[in-house]
Amino acid sequence: MRQSKKEIKDREVIVGLLKRCHVGRLGTINRDGYPMVKPLNFVYLDKRIYFHSAREGEKIDDIRRDSRVCFEVDLPIALVKSAGSPCRAEYLYRSVIVKGRAQMAEEPSERLLALTGLMEKYQPEGGYGDFPEEKMKITCIVRVDIEEMTGKEDLGKEGMKDAVIQALSENMPLPIVLEREGS
Repeated sequence: MRQSKKEIKDREVIVGLLKRCHVGRLGTINRDGYPMVKPLNFVYLDKRIYFHSAREGEKIDDIRRDSRVCFEVDLPIALVKSAGSPCRAEYLYRSVIVKGRAQMAEEPSERLLALTGLMEKYQPEGGYGDFPEEKMKITCIVRVDIEEMTGKEDLGKEGMKDAVIQALSENMPLPIVLEREGS
C-alpha cells in the first residue's frame, strides 16, 4: 500500500467491514485474459468468503480455469462538500481487498452453512424456511480461501474524522454529508 497511514491495521475493523457490506466484487480472469469484475452477495464465515451462483456461467468458467481471485468491498462513509475549491471536496471510505483461491464447495454441510450464513446476513429476522432440495441441486456454492486481506481507509482530517467516527459508532445511515469549514 502506497500510503501506509491509510492501512487498516485492526483485523476486527476489516472483518466488521466484510460483515457490514452487502455487495462485494469478485475479480477473475476471463478466457481472453481480461480481468472481469462481478458484483455479488456474499457472506464472510470461518475466515472464508462464500457466495452462491448458477452452476454454469462466466465466473464459474473463470474459476475452473484459474482459481486465483480478488474480492473487494467498500463502505462509502461521507462526502465532504467544498464551496470554495473543487480540490477540497473528498469522499471518505473504508475498503477491503482480498486475494485468494476460489473453489466449489461440494460437501453438503459446508453448502448448507454457506446458504444459512447468506440468509442470516440478508434476512436476519428469519422466516425463510428450509432450502428446497431441488434448488440445492442446481445451486453452486463458491468458497474463497483467503490468502491475503488488506484494509484501507480515509476517515478525513481537519476535524472531519470525529464526525466520521461518530457516524460509524452510531450506525448512522451512510454516506453522511459534511461541509468543510472555510470552504
